[in-house]
Amino acid sequence: MGGRLVLVVIYLPGMSCGAEASRYGEVFNEVAEEYDRHRPAYPDALIDRALEVGGLGPGAAVLEIGCGTGQLTRSLLARGLRVTAIEPGERLIARARDQLGNAAEVEFVNRRFEDAPVPHAHYSAAFSGSAIHWVDPDASWRKTADALVDGGTLALVSYFGLQEPRSAGDQQALRAAMARVAPGLAADWPTYRDLDVTLGGVDERRGNVSEVWAWLGGYELARGHAADLFDDTQVAAVPALLEHTADAINALLGTMSFWARLSPRQRDALCAENHALHHRLGRPILSSAVACLVTARRVQRI
Repeated sequence: MGGRLVLVVIYLPGMSCGAEASRYGEVFNEVAEEYDRHRPAYPDALIDRALEVGGLGPGAAVLEIGCGTGQLTRSLLARGLRVTAIEPGERLIARARDQLGNAAEVEFVNRRFEDAPVPHAHYSAAFSGSAIHWVDPDASWRKTADALVDGGTLALVSYFGLQEPRSAGDQQALRAAMARVAPGLAADWPTYRDLDVTLGGVDERRGNVSEVWAWLGGYELARGHAADLFDDTQVAAVPALLEHTADAINALLGTMSFWARLSPRQRDALCAENHALHHRLGRPILSSAVACLVTARRVQRI
């Protein structure tokens, strides 16, 4: 662990489409500064792998769907790519512009991806970091495919919770705290799988990239037509054992979509529960996560 503090992003299932996604997604825009401070960057190895799979070199034009405050954008620009970054949250994109707007190779578009004007067959790759599930899946897969050149690369990256013996006790304690404070939310919390089961499920779904992403995150976004748009689905995974202080966990929770569903009393109670757990343990709270990169290739147009 090396004493390094890393935080994992956890998502709730069943809140990734339509009006629900739009409503709960607003929390990110409301806490743009905290989001930027507490959300983790993606492993360099996964970004480099995406460029390798896509054959992307300096100057390649890429699309980014849901850039947030620009964590992934920064990594793409550092590798010499020309980025069109689309983000509906005006506070999120303002922060990204403040930090990256001087870069000549980035264009920010403050629109929902569903509504943004996107040129046809223009981009060598389309990236999305922890965001594609907030886009209407009846539009996202087709519009992304339309934006890509034939053979272009779709690259999705995110963190997912992982079942791992070293952190299982702490993760169960965190879940129990949620159950005491907000039983309804706890009942909907995703079931973590170990790495072998996680990757085995990917193998079973490789024929449809939307089914792979739905499996990894418990998202309701699998669509049959995506299998006709993309092929050659691949996955790369970087698992990690993480350590947290109670303050760090609580700060991260405040940037997550479910936070908007809690009352002020529940928020205070959950923060107190996490502080009590940290105190009882007398050490950092452990959790396990896996950063996953899923890539797929845009099929040849007929």
